[in-house]
Amino acid sequence: MNTKPANRSLIVLGTIICQMGLGTIYTWSLFNQPLVDKFHWGLADVATTFSITSFFLAFATLFAGKLQERFGIRNLTLCSGILVGLGLIASAHVSSLDMIYLLAGVVVGFAVGIAYISTLSNLIKWFPANKGLISGISVGAFGSGSLLFKYVNAALIADVGVSGAFFYWGAIVMGLIVVGSLLLKEPVLATNAAQQGANGLGNDYSVRQMLATKEAYLLFTIFFAACMSGLYLIGIVKDMGVQLAGMDLATAANTVSAVAIFNTAGRIILGTLSDKVGRMRVISFTMLVTVLAIVALSFMTLNHTLFFICVGAVAFCFGGNITVFPAIVGDFFGLKNHSKNYGIIYQGFGLGALAGSFVAKYFGGFHATFMVIGVLSAASLLITLFIKAPKAVEAETAETTQTAELAKA
Repeated sequence: MNTKPANRSLIVLGTIICQMGLGTIYTWSLFNQPLVDKFHWGLADVATTFSITSFFLAFATLFAGKLQERFGIRNLTLCSGILVGLGLIASAHVSSLDMIYLLAGVVVGFAVGIAYISTLSNLIKWFPANKGLISGISVGAFGSGSLLFKYVNAALIADVGVSGAFFYWGAIVMGLIVVGSLLLKEPVLATNAAQQGANGLGNDYSVRQMLATKEAYLLFTIFFAACMSGLYLIGIVKDMGVQLAGMDLATAANTVSAVAIFNTAGRIILGTLSDKVGRMRVISFTMLVTVLAIVALSFMTLNHTLFFICVGAVAFCFGGNITVFPAIVGDFFGLKNHSKNYGIIYQGFGLGALAGSFVAKYFGGFHATFMVIGVLSAASLLITLFIKAPKAVEAETAETTQTAELAKA
C-alpha cells in the first residue's frame, strides 16, 4: 500500500470535499414549503421527495463496488458529482411533481449513494489501523455539509427563489465533488495473508461468503434498529417538540439545529473512541442510551430540558452508529470488498427510514413507533454483547475457496 503522508493527506482532503458536497441533500426540508407555495402541491407530497432520495441513496450502494472496479474511484466520483449537479440544476426548470421525484429523488439519490459509499470505503482502505477515526472524518464531513448548506440554501431561496436555488445549489455541489474527486486515488491492497495481518486488513470476504455467515444478518439487524431510531426521531423532532414537550414553533425549530450538531459530534467522537475501546462496545453504549432515551420519551412527563436531552442523545448515538458500522464491516469481512459488503448492510438505512414512517402512519403515531424502536434497540443491545468477528476457520474456508477459483481461472 502507498502510505506516503502527503498523498494520504490529499486523499483525506478530497474525500472531505466530496462528502461535504454530498451531505447537502440533507437540507431538503428547506425546499418543502417554498415548493408548496410556488406550485400549490401538498406538503406531504413534496416531503416524499426526500424519502425517495434516501431510499435510492441506500439502494445505489449495492452497485457502487462493481462500478468502482470498472471505472476507478476518481472517474466514478467525478461522474457521480456531475450527475448530482445536473439532477439539481434540471430540477430548477420543471413544474411537475413527478419530475421532481425523478430528478431530485431518483437521480440525485442514486448518484449520492454511489459517491458516498465509494469515497468512504476508499478512505478506510488507506487507513486500515484507524478505521473508526477515518470513518468519523468522512461521515462527519457529510454531516457538516448539511449544517453549512442549511444557511447557504436558505439564503439562495430567499434571494433567487426556490427554482433558482436549485440551479445554484446544483452548480456549487457539482464543483465541490468534481474538485474533490481529482484528489482521490485507490490504494494498492496487500494480496497475501502475511501482509494482510501486518496491515490489519483482516479476512477478505466476497459478498457471497459474507452472506453465508450469521454475523452478516446480526449486523444488519443492529444497523436497521439504529437507523430506524435515528432517522425517525431526527426527521420529526420539530413536531415532537411541539406535541410532546409543549414547545412553541421557534423553540422546536432551534432543536432541529441542535440535534444536527449532536449528530455530527457523535460521528467524530464515537468514531475516534471506537479505535480505542472496541467498536462493538461503542455500539453497545449507543443502543443502551437509545433504549433509555426511548423509555423516557414514552413514559415520562417531558419538559423542554428532558426532551432536548433525549433527542440529543439519540442523534449523538445515531451519528456514532453511522460512523462505526463501516469500520465494523471492515473488521469482520475485510477491506478488499468493503464497498460491496457494506452496501449490503447499508440497506438497513433505507429500510429503517421507511419502517419508522410506516409504523407511525399505520399503528398510532409517536408512541407506537417508540415501542417498536425500544424493543428493536433492546434486542440489538443484547446482540452486541455476544457477536464477534467470524472465526478463523471460516476465514480459512473463504481463502481456500478464493484459491480454488483462481486455479480454475
